[in-house]
Amino acid sequence: MKISSSSLLFALALHSFTPKIITYAFASFQPSTITSSRRIKHTAELIMESTTDNNEAEATSTITKLRISSPEVIQHDTFLLDMWGVMHDGIQAYDGVLQTVQELKAMGKKLIILSNSSKRRENSEKMLKKLGFNPNDFENIITSGDISHTLLQNKAQSLGCANWEMISTLVERNQRKVFVFGSGDNDESYCTSAGWELSSVEEADLIVARGTFTINDGKTVVSKTDNEDDYWKVMEAAMTIASQKKVPMLVTNPDKVRPDASRNPMPGSIGDTYERFLWCSHCPPTGEMTEEDARTYVKRIGKPFQEVYDIALNGSDASKAIMIGDALETDVTGGNAVGCSTLWVVKNGIHNAEVEERGEEVVIDGFNSNSYATYAYGKQIRPSYVADYFQW
Repeated sequence: MKISSSSLLFALALHSFTPKIITYAFASFQPSTITSSRRIKHTAELIMESTTDNNEAEATSTITKLRISSPEVIQHDTFLLDMWGVMHDGIQAYDGVLQTVQELKAMGKKLIILSNSSKRRENSEKMLKKLGFNPNDFENIITSGDISHTLLQNKAQSLGCANWEMISTLVERNQRKVFVFGSGDNDESYCTSAGWELSSVEEADLIVARGTFTINDGKTVVSKTDNEDDYWKVMEAAMTIASQKKVPMLVTNPDKVRPDASRNPMPGSIGDTYERFLWCSHCPPTGEMTEEDARTYVKRIGKPFQEVYDIALNGSDASKAIMIGDALETDVTGGNAVGCSTLWVVKNGIHNAEVEERGEEVVIDGFNSNSYATYAYGKQIRPSYVADYFQW
């Protein structure tokens, strides 16, 4: 089956819309073997339906707003903090956040940052210092990029989480050739310092999805900035070859869109797209792979997945912790999954515009009505508490 580069671009770009349409993002990818009753409708029609449904929803909410200083919040011992959308916007700290950190510290609370950044911990520390924070105020600063780097070395136990069996097997066999969808920022050194050699997709044992700006095989770097058409063509060809070979993929940042006004695709959208390539290459009735099978070949590290919480909680009582974040799909879903309380910050984060237009309850209901298209995988999620801002 041939998947056009324009369709691939469109599929990734669709992640900038509401979660309702994510499951339909690959409409043009469906193989002809699927019966007409199972065919997904034309993507553009579903975008229109989604927009109409959302606009017609009543902007009502029965959720009680709290502040961080509220007794319901400060009863917790451990505060798991998202960064972008809660503490800062990538340029400056939000009003009142520095004070809030100090107030919580003065109360003896344990503050742990959980960042889905593909980069190592030191990058987050530099960002915190630049924005006026003291990294020493935080018990731990956990990044998806740091955990993924340790997984590549098959040493995740040293952090307090499990290795990925597929990588463990490759390392044991000394099969360490990797093809990279990168950020353009030290992608090669990130992999080589973990003991891997960059290679063509034809020879690759693993794909690392670290960013959505470059494609690197160790010899040539294809940049989306330099030539976007070439970038999508190479991505399409690479995913086609890799999916036919069933090459596993490590996604070092599971976010699907940037948490800013651009809503540009992030590595999580590459993971979703690759799953669809895998399934379409091996799906029934001519193949042996289900959509759930395809998911086992894509390992996502970061919220809402288990590894970050294993490291952050370190065996402590999850009921005494609270996850504070702006994203339903990562922060609230992850907190719900591990048994933490969750506080959803709505005014600065990724759902701000939706909440302003339709209200918190409608946004939550919309998410849950389409949760099979999200990392909730069909589960109904709900925050324990809601706050406008991460302010005392």
